[in-house]
Amino acid sequence: MEEISASAESAEQDNPKLSTHHTGPKSRKENRYLGVIVLWSLLGVLLLIGFVTYGVHYFIMIEERDSLNANLSTVSKKLAVMTEERDLLRANFSENLKKLEVLLSSLIIQCPAGWSNFSYSCYLLSGSSGPWDAARRDCRDRGADLVVIDCAKEQEYLTRLTKTSTWIGLHDIEEEGKWKWVDGTPLNLKYWADDQPDNGSGDPRWGEEDCAHIRTSDSTWNDVSCRDFLPWVCEKIP
Repeated sequence: MEEISASAESAEQDNPKLSTHHTGPKSRKENRYLGVIVLWSLLGVLLLIGFVTYGVHYFIMIEERDSLNANLSTVSKKLAVMTEERDLLRANFSENLKKLEVLLSSLIIQCPAGWSNFSYSCYLLSGSSGPWDAARRDCRDRGADLVVIDCAKEQEYLTRLTKTSTWIGLHDIEEEGKWKWVDGTPLNLKYWADDQPDNGSGDPRWGEEDCAHIRTSDSTWNDVSCRDFLPWVCEKIP
């Protein structure tokens, strides 16, 4: 038996291919392949985890976006309703304020007989006609003066009050082209008719046109000779 064992061991040493232990280059190559496979496997797992994580976050973002859009739509509708309510309240407030102004003016302002009141002033439409100077003298004898128009509402009121072309307290008698009111205030609010004032366009038939009147036909102003005969409106604050 010892001879057989020794013979086998001798044969194994003489023929390296019969050995079962591989510790040379081939074993190292197999280990390298195994390491690459493990590395790629880990990379695949990481990529898979990344894709799954991205997918989850993506769907969460989609849900949040849809939820946000729904909330924005709801907020927009609420804002539209609030805007309508605000406009309605503003319109109601403006209307009530106008009614209150009319009520207060009627309660506070006491105009003389024959005079009408509007926005804290009293107005008198003359029953006769005359030149501008005579019209102003009549108003001043009554403790008033020719009307001074300082807002659109007053312009509208006078358009309704007058029935024909009527003197107002506007002139450029002192300096041509420098229009001012009888109380000394400069002309800011303007309702001149087209191409007016024109000072008679230089036509000697009309002469100097230094006084203004209101035309009820189109609710505008025009300049004419102060010598023309027109009715007038007096204004005073009681």
